[in-house]
Amino acid sequence: MTVLLKKAFRKAGNLPEYLQDELAKELLDELTWEKRWSESLSISEPKLNSLAEKALKDFAEGKTEEKDLDQL
Repeated sequence: MTVLLKKAFRKAGNLPEYLQDELAKELLDELTWEKRWSESLSISEPKLNSLAEKALKDFAEGKTEEKDLDQL
C-alpha cells in the first residue's frame, strides 16, 4: 500500500462510522467500475486497432475528407 493511501485511510478512520461506510462504498464502486472498464477496453482493443489501421490507410490513400464539427 502506498504512503498516500495509508494517509488517506488513517484520516478516513477519524470520520464518523456512517461517513466511513459511505466512503468505503464509493471506493468499492469505483474499483468495480474501473475493473469493468479495463475488461471492456481489453475486449474491444483488437477491433479499435483494426479500425484505426483502416482509418490511417484510408487517409494515406486520400479516401478521407476534412470536416468541421458542424458537418458531422
